[in-house]
Amino acid sequence: MRTDVRRTHNAVTTTTSSAAAAAVLAGITTVRNLGILAHVDAGKTTVTERILFLAGETHKRGEVHDGTTVTDCHPQERERGITIFAAAVSCLWDGHRINLIDTPGHVDFADEVERSLRVLDGAVAVFDAVAGVEPQSESVWRQADRHGVPRIAFVNKMDRAGADLDAAVASIRERLHPVPLAVQLPVGREGDFTGVVDLLTMRALTWDDGPGRDGLREGPVPEELRAEAEHRRRRLDETVAGLHPAALEEYYEHTALSTATLAAALRDLTRSGEAVVVLCGSAYRNRGVEPLLAAVTAYLPSPLDVPAVRGSAVGAEGSEGAEGAVGAEVERAADPAGPLTALVFKVNVTASGRLTYLRLYTGTLRKGDTVLDATTGRTERIARILRVQADSHTETDSAVAGDIVAVVGVKAARTGATLCAPDAPLVLEPPVTAEPVVTVAVEARRSVDTDRLAVALARLAEEDPSLVVRTDPETGQRVLSGLGELHLEVAVEKIRRDHNGLEVVVGRPQVAHRETVERGVTGHVHRHVKQDGGAGQFAQVVIDVAPLDGPVGAQEGGGFVFASTVTGGRVPKEYVQAVEAGCRDALAEGPLGGHPVTGLRVTLTDGATHSKDSSDLAFRTAGRTALRDAMRACRMVLLEPVVEVTVTVPQEAVGGVLGDLAARRGRVQGSDPHGATAAVTAVVPLAELFGYATALRSRTQGRGTFTTRPAGYAPAPVAAR
Repeated sequence: MRTDVRRTHNAVTTTTSSAAAAAVLAGITTVRNLGILAHVDAGKTTVTERILFLAGETHKRGEVHDGTTVTDCHPQERERGITIFAAAVSCLWDGHRINLIDTPGHVDFADEVERSLRVLDGAVAVFDAVAGVEPQSESVWRQADRHGVPRIAFVNKMDRAGADLDAAVASIRERLHPVPLAVQLPVGREGDFTGVVDLLTMRALTWDDGPGRDGLREGPVPEELRAEAEHRRRRLDETVAGLHPAALEEYYEHTALSTATLAAALRDLTRSGEAVVVLCGSAYRNRGVEPLLAAVTAYLPSPLDVPAVRGSAVGAEGSEGAEGAVGAEVERAADPAGPLTALVFKVNVTASGRLTYLRLYTGTLRKGDTVLDATTGRTERIARILRVQADSHTETDSAVAGDIVAVVGVKAARTGATLCAPDAPLVLEPPVTAEPVVTVAVEARRSVDTDRLAVALARLAEEDPSLVVRTDPETGQRVLSGLGELHLEVAVEKIRRDHNGLEVVVGRPQVAHRETVERGVTGHVHRHVKQDGGAGQFAQVVIDVAPLDGPVGAQEGGGFVFASTVTGGRVPKEYVQAVEAGCRDALAEGPLGGHPVTGLRVTLTDGATHSKDSSDLAFRTAGRTALRDAMRACRMVLLEPVVEVTVTVPQEAVGGVLGDLAARRGRVQGSDPHGATAAVTAVVPLAELFGYATALRSRTQGRGTFTTRPAGYAPAPVAAR
C-alpha cells in the first residue's frame, strides 16, 4: 500500500514539474528581445518613448528636446539631444514581455550597437521618411547582418514636409538589398498624415492629436484610397508568393493570399532574413506605434525561435566533460532547466556600486547563486537581480533563459565574459570590439589628483571596451584612445562629472597611424646565435616580405598572412609556428614611426637548425628580428585613417563645402540633390576633420550637418612620413 502511495505521489510530482516547465517555456515564447537601430536623429528614442507610454510604463510622453525621455537618462544625452549609451527597458504589450534596447545612432558609439546586437533576437530599424537610408542606417544594418538579427523597418516622420514612403522603401531596396514588403499605405501626406491603411486586414487606422493612449480609431478604407490599397495588396501577395513556397501554393490556387497565410509568410520571411516588413508612422505625433508593436510580437522571434547559442567547453586541460572534450563546440538551447549560460554585454560602474548587464541564454539564475566566470575561472555570487528600466530598477528573485537583466554582486566580470554554472563551464564568443582610431593625452591638472585620474580612466575602460588607456613609454603621459572626437569628448566630460573636483587637461587629438609595405624584399637571411654558457640559442631563417594583394591600406589595420615553403625538414613544423609568432611580435612597431604594421605577406623559404641549441624561443627571436630588419630594407608607407563623410547642406552652400573638403584633402564621391538641400559624400582623412563641426556651422549659418563612418586606411602625404 505504501508503495502505491509513493508511486502515486511521484507521478503527481512529475506531472506538476512538467506542467511548471511547460508554463515557463510558454512564457519564453512571449518574450521579445529587440533593439531600436537607426541613423542619428531618425527618431529611435522617440519611438522607444512612445512604446513605453502606450504600454503603460510611463504616464507622460517624454520628449528628446525637453530632456524628459526615459532612455536618454544621462545628463550629457539630455544636453546634447542624442543617445550616447545603450539603455535597456522592459514593458508588457498584448501578453508579451518586450525587452528593448535603445541604441546610439552616432558612428562614434557604434561599439555600443555592436554589444547590444550580440544579445538581441530581433530589431526595429527606424528610417527618416524624408532622408530614407542614411549612412549610419546602412552601417547598423550591416552590423545586424553580421549577427543574423531579423529586422522590421519603421519609416518615421511621415508628417514632415517631403516625406515619401515609396522613396524610403526604394532606398531600402537599393542600399540595403533586402526585399522590402510595405504592409501599410499612408492616409494623408506630410502635415495631413493622419494614419495608415493596414494592407493585411484592409482596414484604416487613424489617430487624433490627443495626449492620451486612446487616440487610435479603426474603420473602413477611405473611398479615395480603396483602389490604391487593393493594388498594393495584390502586389504584396505576388511578391510574398514569389518568396514563400506555402504562399505560392495558395496563390496559384486562389490568385490571392488569405490574411492568415500572408501573416505566416511574413513571419517566416522576416525570421529568415529574406525580406523585411516595412511600416510607417510618426512617433512624435504618436501615430503608427500600435501597429509597430503588433508587428514586433507577430513577426520577430522569441528566444525559443532563434538558433541555440554556441560556445566552447572549458575545464581542466585534457578533461572530458558531459558535453565533450575541452575546446569542443557546444550548443545550448533556451531551456530554463538547462545549465546556466549568460553573456555580460554591459558594465556600469558607479560610486554606489557595479551593475552587470546579462543576457541569459539557458538555465535559471536566482538571487544568491554562485556562478563561474568561464573567461577567467573566477567564481562570483549574485547578490541581487534587477529588471532594468534605463536608470531605475525593480528587484526580482530569479531570471530565466531569454531574459535581459542586471545583477549586483559580480565584482570582476568584464564585458564579453560568460557567466555559467560551475559544473557546466562554457565560453561564449564575446562581442567584437572596434579598434580605436583617435588618441588624446589626458593629465590631471594637479599632481595630487594623478591617482584619482588613474582610477577614473580604469573605470571608463571597464565600462566601454572601445576606450583604451595606456601610458606612452617615451613621454610617460596617459593616453586615451577611442572611436572618434565626440567619443573622447564624452569620455573626458564623464570623468569631470563623475569625479567632483577632478580637473583634467586634454592634449590635441591624434589619429592612430599604421604602416604597410609598398615594395618588399626577397631572400632576407637572419641568423640568431647566442652562447653565454650552458645551452645556447641557434636559429637561421630566410624570409620574403611582400605587400598583400589589393590597394594599400585596404586591410583596415588587420592584414597579415604568413606562409612556409620550406622543404626537406630544414625547419621543423613546430619551429615554423615559432617563426610566425615572432613575426607577429614584430608587427607591433614599424620602422617609420613605431606604428603597428599591416597589409603584408611573410613567407619562410629556408632556414637551418642546430641539434642542441635550436628551440622555440630561438626561432621566435629569429623571426621577430628578421622581420624587423627586413622591413627596414622594404619601401614602407605610412597610413592614416580615413572616413566617409556625408555633409547635408543647403543647395546654395554646396560650392563652399566642396572647396572646404578639397582643402582638407578630401576626395569627393558625389553630390545628391534632394529638394532645397544636397548630400555631399567624400572620403576625408580623419585628422582633417577635427573641429569640422564648428567650421561647417560657420560656413552654412548653422544649417549644415554631417555624419561619418570609418573607411579604412590610406597613404598619408609625404610630409607626414
